[in-house]
Amino acid sequence: MIKLSLLFCITAVLYAAVGFGGGSTYSALLVLAKTDYLLLPSIALLCNIIVVTGGSLKFNQKGLIPWQQAWPLFLVSVPFAFLGGLIAIEKQLFVLLLGSALLFASLALLLQRENESTTETYTQTTTLTTGVIAALIGLLSGVVGIGGGIFLAPVLHLKRWAQPRVIAGVCSVFILANSVAGLIGQSIKVNDLSRLPDLYAYWPLLVAVFIGGQIGSMAGSSWLNQKTIKRLTAALILFVAIRLLLQNLGGGSV
Repeated sequence: MIKLSLLFCITAVLYAAVGFGGGSTYSALLVLAKTDYLLLPSIALLCNIIVVTGGSLKFNQKGLIPWQQAWPLFLVSVPFAFLGGLIAIEKQLFVLLLGSALLFASLALLLQRENESTTETYTQTTTLTTGVIAALIGLLSGVVGIGGGIFLAPVLHLKRWAQPRVIAGVCSVFILANSVAGLIGQSIKVNDLSRLPDLYAYWPLLVAVFIGGQIGSMAGSSWLNQKTIKRLTAALILFVAIRLLLQNLGGGSV
């Protein structure tokens, strides 16, 4: 548990520094640690909530969340995150979905735009296409125990939805809302109070991500270079994704 807690802390530092929660990588690390995959999404979502809650509050205090323009994204994603949490899938499919999500996330993070221009025109409008994408992200989030912000961010950047800092704030709340909805769905799906002691055993991971999230938030907003952090985070995600997919497709044990 000490080694896993350290890995969770490092993951939280990297993700929090770039405004995300880390749910996808927490899930992958838990799979590799042979955690009961029925409990796994709930653990990852709890860690996600701990990391992004503080960030969401900070973004809101700084006025970086345009609620009037952002609420449609939350409105369509949250119900699907809840439904995703209710869906029971086989372990092999779960690992394949998770590995594929991680692979996409690493590429999305590497390709995310860095421009912070004050003269560029932004739309801040949610089209039908964006809404459908948000719903699909919410569904995936609930199924595999992630928040989905790392998938929403590149979509909003490509659509020139808002300035990068505003998108980071919206994605932080998006992650928080989807994580809460997905956790509720996962809890209903398990519906077995005898499993709660098994969940309590993972409390060190919650402490680890709280510490890592605080460090990452402070470092990311002050002295650490954002481009370097993104590359390190993408490298971590890519490594875990490849390992998961190779084991899954090769029929190996996870």
